[in-house]
Amino acid sequence: ILFTVVCTSKAFQRLPTPNYRQRWGYGRTTSLNAQIDMPALSSTMKEGRVVEWLKNEGDTIESGEAIATIESDKADMDLEAFEDGVLAKILVGDGEVAAVGSPIALVAETASDIDAVVAQGVGGDTESTTNPPTKSETTPTTTQGEPTPPDVEFESVFMPALSSTMTEGKVVSWDISPGDPISSGDPMLTVESDKADMEVEHLGDDGYLASIIVPEGSSAPVGSPVAIIATNEADIPALEAYAAALSGSPPPAPANEPTEPEPPKSSPATKSDTLTVTKKGNEGGRIVASPLAKKMASEIGIDLSMVKGTGPEGRITVSDVEAASNSGSTSPTSSQKPSSPSKSKWTPAPGVIAATPTAKALAKKNKLDIKDIEGTGNFGRVTVDDVKKALGEKPAKKSKQSVGDSVSLPSGVVPYSGMQRAVSNNMEATLSTPIFRVSRTIEMDNFNALYQKVKPNGVTLSALITKAVAMAVEKHPIMNAAHDASAPGIKYNPEINIANAVALDGGLITPVLKYANEKSVQELGDEWKELVGKAKSGTLKPDEFQSGTFAITNLGMFGVSAFDAILPPGTGTILALGGTKQVVVPDNKAVLGLKTVSQMEVTVTCDHRPIYGSDAALFLKTLASIMEDPAFLVK
Repeated sequence: ILFTVVCTSKAFQRLPTPNYRQRWGYGRTTSLNAQIDMPALSSTMKEGRVVEWLKNEGDTIESGEAIATIESDKADMDLEAFEDGVLAKILVGDGEVAAVGSPIALVAETASDIDAVVAQGVGGDTESTTNPPTKSETTPTTTQGEPTPPDVEFESVFMPALSSTMTEGKVVSWDISPGDPISSGDPMLTVESDKADMEVEHLGDDGYLASIIVPEGSSAPVGSPVAIIATNEADIPALEAYAAALSGSPPPAPANEPTEPEPPKSSPATKSDTLTVTKKGNEGGRIVASPLAKKMASEIGIDLSMVKGTGPEGRITVSDVEAASNSGSTSPTSSQKPSSPSKSKWTPAPGVIAATPTAKALAKKNKLDIKDIEGTGNFGRVTVDDVKKALGEKPAKKSKQSVGDSVSLPSGVVPYSGMQRAVSNNMEATLSTPIFRVSRTIEMDNFNALYQKVKPNGVTLSALITKAVAMAVEKHPIMNAAHDASAPGIKYNPEINIANAVALDGGLITPVLKYANEKSVQELGDEWKELVGKAKSGTLKPDEFQSGTFAITNLGMFGVSAFDAILPPGTGTILALGGTKQVVVPDNKAVLGLKTVSQMEVTVTCDHRPIYGSDAALFLKTLASIMEDPAFLVK
């Protein structure tokens, strides 16, 4: 069971919707039930109150229904279901409070599973169903070893739950640095959940980022603190020590107590009497400066890496930039810039001219001394282009990379992103499904002509194909069905919702055109453009990419002639489309008995439990007849 949060009051967070999901994945799961945990509805939320349950125990939950209203520290919000099920047990009643991450209800897959789910309880513990959490039990308490917070105004930022199955998140990047001011609505950090990377905004009061508890690349459980925001800039040092105690790292040394310098690893560089580079401000190559200081430095040409910061943690302020500008010694020079290590260069032997044979011949033909020409090739060799440049000619542009050019290839293991992990899990989930494939060639001349006719109206090719497929599915409802393991039996879907695969950077997603058989191609085209835009910006709602009953994937635009696809979980059929090609076929009406037609090869991959080979063959026959005579699609 998956849920989304619909804000009924002030918006609390703008987050792209997570990509892909696992079935029965909200909270911790067992074989029969899904445990619904109290979600973190904002970055500052520690606990939530169930205002009202909109469903009773034993009620059926349908996709899109609101099942409860939750009160967070920001607003009242509804929880909506995105898959069907049965509310088996309410653990936190109306008006009761539960900590973020604690169970509030159990959901069964079917009504027959309710008794087993209630007996099994939370994580298989039967006692948890008879002793639901109360406010006193679920409210976080300070343990004996927990550090005492300083007596200043501050706000803790907690790891939010960005998807229904998320138990921990990884900080991909921080958009602000310690000491930077932050206002409500400012982007604060990017978090990787088990679904996707999402940007988290600050929606608390204005203040200053005092300290980062969870650095970039590190993970933290949902609901645990990741940073501290100070109300007053002067309180940052006190909060830094508190944050260090929370993270278990040693507190930063006070600014007025010099630390013992580390022994140099290489020969010391010449010191400048007017410049001091702050180690804290530039640690790891990162400049810690206020936004106004960065803007001023950029306008007057000041190199911030050469400025000593006097703010918290060596942060560079406007006054530091002004002081550096007045000193007139912060412009980067060749002696001040650290030299980056480089590979050893090849040096030709004495008397050897570093030039290509063709360059030598061209130089000799034009009576040029090759030694007077500057080489730009590998190892400084003189190339033909160098000789042409010396002759005043414009060298021809390279259309292809030469064989001798050096190419830098990636190496090592790169961890999957949240979307890539979801795709991987979904693909592995279908390995045990017994599938078969059926292919057919379809003539596309009439279909292509129709597309050219409706294209000026904004109708996309995907929308037109979706309409044709939906009309064929309407005549063969078994192709819209799926295997139901709980019965076991065939699950017929009353709606024809066509999911089309869209390639994204680092993954793919399947936006869904709902009720495709009932909508016009114009409506489908407009809706498809909107869905693709949301997919690329990461703002699709779960119901917009999880509700497909039939899937289409198209690689024809890449020049692929034919391929077969992997069946997505929860569906019975996926249709793979290749590219169109010109083919000569017999024609009794032609003078020479031949004609040229456009053809496209399509392949369906089907679950052999509910669907048989004859079903797929008849479906493809209907689809071919529709696409070869498609005029009625736009009526």
